[in-house]
Order: sequence, then C-alpha cells, then structure tokens
Amino acid sequence: MSTPTDWAVEAHGLVKTFGENRAVDGVDLNVRAGTVYGVLGPNGAGKSTTISMLATLLRPDAGRATIFGHDVVREAQIVRQLIGVTAQFASVDEKLSATENLVVFGRLLGLSRSEARRKSAELLEEFGLTEAANRPLAKFSGGMRRRLDLASSLIAQPPLIFLDEPTTGLDPRTRQQMWDTIRRLVTNGSTVLLTTQYLEEADQLADRIAVIDTGRVIAEGTADELKASVGQSSLQLRLVESQDAEDARRAIRQVLGAEATLSPEAGRITAPMADPDRVTDLLLTFREAGIRLAEISVQKPTLDEVFLTLTGHSAEAAPADDTNDQKASVNA
Repeated sequence: MSTPTDWAVEAHGLVKTFGENRAVDGVDLNVRAGTVYGVLGPNGAGKSTTISMLATLLRPDAGRATIFGHDVVREAQIVRQLIGVTAQFASVDEKLSATENLVVFGRLLGLSRSEARRKSAELLEEFGLTEAANRPLAKFSGGMRRRLDLASSLIAQPPLIFLDEPTTGLDPRTRQQMWDTIRRLVTNGSTVLLTTQYLEEADQLADRIAVIDTGRVIAEGTADELKASVGQSSLQLRLVESQDAEDARRAIRQVLGAEATLSPEAGRITAPMADPDRVTDLLLTFREAGIRLAEISVQKPTLDEVFLTLTGHSAEAAPADDTNDQKASVNA
C-alpha cells in the first residue's frame, strides 16, 4: 500500500482558463517518487499550463495538487524549495558566462559565494560545459543552452524536477545526451516530470505516461500498457522463397487462427499475434512444411498509433489555437 511520501506529485481535477479557453480541463496526475513521468501531447494540449500550476507559477482555477504532500497553493513556499523547473524558454542571461549564470542562481538560492562556485563547477562538468564555462552565452549552441538551462534548475539539488519539452529543437545527438542526463538524475534519486511532444522521447524515458489532448488526460499507463490498449502485437516474417507465401499464410491460419497479409515486398508477411505461445507451434509447422524463414520479428503498436487512435490526429499535429498554452509557458 502506498504512503503519501511515495508520491512526488498528486493532482486532482486541475483546471485553468484563459478568457473563454479552458486550457486545462480537469487534469489528474499521480507521479511516484524516483521515476520519470511523461506527459505526452501536441503543442497547445495544456502540458505547459499544467506544469506551471504544479510549480506554483500559475494558480489553479479549480482542483488541488500536492508536491511530496505539500499543497501547491497553501504551501507554495515549501513547494518551491522542493522543485527545479526547466521551462521551454531559456531562463539564463545571455550577457553572462555559463559560470556567472550558475553562480547567480546559486546566490539567489542562498548559497555562499564559494558554495555557488563549487556547485557551478560540478554542474558544468556534469553537463559537458567545462571548456565553455567562461564563454559568453551568445556563442553557445541551442543544445548547450538547454544543458545550461537544466543545470541551473539543479543548483539546489531538488528532489523533483519539471522539464517542459527539454529537447525541442535539439539535434539527435544532443537530444540523446539530454536523455542520458535525465536517466542519471533519476538514478541519483531525483523524480522527473517530463512534458514532450516527441513519441520516442516518452517511450525511451518515461516509466509511466499520461496522454493529454485539449486540456484533458485521455489515457495513462506504461508505454506497453498504452500500446496494448489499441491493438495486439504483430508477427513480421520474411520468407527465403517468396513462392512459399500462400503455404505460409495457410499455416498461419491453421496455427494462429488469424489471417496474414502479404506485403508488396515479395516474401514478407504480417500476422496478428494474439497468443505469443503459439509462435513456437507455427515455427515447427513451417519446418515440417519446408518453409524457410529469412527473418522473424515482433512489432508492437507504436505510441503514434496510440495517439492517433485516441485523438484522431498524430501527436505532432498541433491544435489550431495554442496561444494560451504558449502564454502559460511565457509566464512560467
């Protein structure tokens, strides 16, 4: 049975409106401590507004949320000591060097000058920025700025870190570096709540995922649970001899009780796989019939298929009006 300290975030019925637009419409979230929790959705879905409420930057119009048991409205000062926030927009000062930025953040958080310098040096090394420590930020690449942004949110070593689309606009190599950093944070005991519109990012990092669209959580679970909710895995086969295709389809029908489809690529067959235990029987049947396989694999449904099934559009497709969610990000 879970105790209150097991949960880094508990949110129930969060609502936020901007004029006539209900940007967040009754969001529920439960984030277990020591995990990565992904909030997946397109631009304008309400992700940033939700983060802003949980981080005490916006006051909810309705609902309630706690951070490690502390109410985000009534105990905002305590909550702020427990969190770090990396928003979509850089919080660093371009006129200062990387070291100067981190020292300023450290001093604002109450560290002595020597403590702030020591912590800054540690973080610059952790994020691979030591060689650029004294370089003006105007000469930093986008990836370097995002890493410095994340480093600035870790000066006080908070137990909960909000990352609002931390890899948007980064090249694949830098994005992978950020993923490795996020994994290390959790290994070292932090909890990460990550918003993203990248399906692969949620799949790679998150222990659990909330799918959000038009201000509502429309599905929640592990990546595998979400994929299983929209369909079963499929068996992908490629035959050595394409002329064996009809015999292979007949065997699949008899053993798996399913109709296989033959792709335009000769000798490649896809079959629904409702019962993985029967695959061994199928392979034995193929061997007895002299049907040789060049390749076999199992294809799970993708998160893109999950999102498309649940919402009718892909995760990368932004709603027509996302200005209010962007406004919340600026306020953050």
